[in-house]
Amino acid sequence: MDISKYLEIAQNFIVDYGIKVIGAIVIWIIGSWLIKKIIRGISKVMSKNNYDVSLQKFLLNLIGWGLKILLFLVILSQLGIETTSFAAILAAAGLAVGMALQGSLGNFAGGVLIMIFKPFKIGDLIEGQGELGVVKEIEIFTTKLTGLSNREIIIPNGALSNGNIINYSTEGTRRVDLVFGVSYDADIKQSKEVIMNVLTSHPKILKDPAPAVTVLELADSSVNFAVRPWCKTDHYWDVYFDVTENVKEALDKAGIEIPYPHQVEIQKKG
Repeated sequence: MDISKYLEIAQNFIVDYGIKVIGAIVIWIIGSWLIKKIIRGISKVMSKNNYDVSLQKFLLNLIGWGLKILLFLVILSQLGIETTSFAAILAAAGLAVGMALQGSLGNFAGGVLIMIFKPFKIGDLIEGQGELGVVKEIEIFTTKLTGLSNREIIIPNGALSNGNIINYSTEGTRRVDLVFGVSYDADIKQSKEVIMNVLTSHPKILKDPAPAVTVLELADSSVNFAVRPWCKTDHYWDVYFDVTENVKEALDKAGIEIPYPHQVEIQKKG
């Protein structure tokens, strides 16, 4: 038996693969250090931009695992192992998971967009997908609202982010749009003064922007006024209901008639 031949083969094997193994270990050490640095840097950027905590954790985990898989493939390539099959398996698995969770991924993507661009925040009064309510909680897949009748409304983030969103809280003030009709026999200037007195005397109606009372239309049986007071968003419904009641009382007190439908019955004698 030629021992020297086998020793030479073993030596060549150790030299060839030893260098590869050492290289793989070096790549693993440096790669792991770089991944930690990258994750730490992304975390600082997210914290600086006030990203949602749950979104930060999810994205950091997702990026971390992606970088670790990439590092694993680089190490396999360094060891001389064919990585094409691994990449194909990962791609196929990703496609299968994506198809199975298509709706959930859409909601996740919508949640990410909402948390990044922040079209609304917790406590805002918004309208979206035909629902109106105060934002109670923003989650990865859904957004929870508290409806005006204290209902809990859960809207998928995919649909919410792809539709129109009306945020009533962004500007801090809202205009209350009301319409009141008076008789054609009533004096227009007097009617406007009576309504305006109601608006200017209400403590929750803002002076700036100033409230407005204008003739909206000459309807079939009434002259209709567009009444437009402004208030803080939190006072909207107080102003809405108070003005509706107070204007009715003020018009009655001034002797100004508010028209209402009349029904005429015609009887034919036989």
